Amino acid sequence: MGVGNVFSCTITYLSSRSAGHRISGRRITGSTQTASQGARIMNPQELKSILSSGLLSFPVTDFDAAGDFNAASYARRLEWLAPYGASALFAAGGTGEFFSLAPDEYSGIIKTAVDTCANSVPILAGVGGPTRVAIQYAQEAERLGAKGLLLLPHYLTEASQEGVAAHVEQVCKSVNIGVVVYNRNVCRLTPALLEQLAERCPNLIGYKDGLGDIELMVAIRRRLGDRFSYLGGLPTAEVYAAAYKALGVPVYSSAVFNFIPKTAMDFYKAIARDDHETVGKLIDDFFLPYLEIRNRRAGYAVSIVKAGARISGYDAGPVRAPLTDLLPDEYERLAALIDAQGAQ
Repeated sequence: MGVGNVFSCTITYLSSRSAGHRISGRRITGSTQTASQGARIMNPQELKSILSSGLLSFPVTDFDAAGDFNAASYARRLEWLAPYGASALFAAGGTGEFFSLAPDEYSGIIKTAVDTCANSVPILAGVGGPTRVAIQYAQEAERLGAKGLLLLPHYLTEASQEGVAAHVEQVCKSVNIGVVVYNRNVCRLTPALLEQLAERCPNLIGYKDGLGDIELMVAIRRRLGDRFSYLGGLPTAEVYAAAYKALGVPVYSSAVFNFIPKTAMDFYKAIARDDHETVGKLIDDFFLPYLEIRNRRAGYAVSIVKAGARISGYDAGPVRAPLTDLLPDEYERLAALIDAQGAQ
C-alpha cells in the first residue's frame, strides 16, 4: 500500500514550472495560517528565531513488546521531557527511527507529539525518502500541526548536487511551514547551492550539519550569514559543542536529553557561558565513556539512547531491525554512567 493510501488525507502532487506547485488542488502561496487540524501554522521566520538559541532534542519513538507504536508511552515521554526547557523537539527524526516507520504509523506519531506538546514546546517532524514520498510526509506533518520539518537525506541512490538541490526545493515548495535541511550522508549541499535554495525557498530557514566537515561548515556559515538558523547535528553533539560554538553554531541537538535531560541542559548552559571546567568534567566522566559503548556497533547511536530511556524509567521498547539493542554488559555499563549523574 502506498504512502498516499494510508495517510488520513490522500495527497496528490502536481508540479508545473509555469503554474507553481499545487498540492491536493491548492496552490502553495505561503499565505495559509491554519493547518487542517486547527493548529496555527507558525511563520517560518518565527521558527527560525526559536531554533537560533537553546537546546534541541529528538525523542525516541516508543514501541510495545510486539514492536508496534505505543502512543500512550510516547505521550508520557513527551510530557516528561517538555518542561526541561528544550527550544523544540523533533518527532520521528533519526533518533526517533524515522527510517523504520511505516507510513500509517507516521501520522499517529506526529499527531501524538503535536497534541501532547501543544502548549509547551514546538514540534518539528522528520521527513525524508524519495522526493514524492518526502512531499507526502511533509504535507501530512503540516496538516497535523507540526511547526516545521527536518528534511532528512534521500535514500540509497547517489545523485548530483543539482539533483539533491531539486529534491530539497520541491519539498520546501510543497508546504508553508519552515524547513531545516540536514546535510548528512548522501546530502552534501555546497554553499553555492544552499544560497540558491535560500533565494528560491523562503521557508527554508535552517541548516543542520551532520557531516563534521569544518571547512564546509565555515564556508556555509560565512556565505549564508544570518539567512539560516544553524544546528549542530553530529551524533552525541555535546562532544563537538564547544568547537561548533566557536564557528558560530551554538545550537545543537542532544540525544542524551532523552534520558538525562537535566544533565543535558546543564551541559548546554555550561557551553553557553564558557564554563570549561564543567564541560570538561562532564565530557571526561560521562560522554567519553558513553562514546566507548556507542561506538562498539553500527547503529548504536540510536540503540544506546533507547537503552538509556529504559534505565531512566521511561522504557521505549526495543529498536527495530536493522538496528540491534545493546548487549547486557553494555547496558550495565550505561546504567552505571547514568546513575552517577544523579536524579534528573
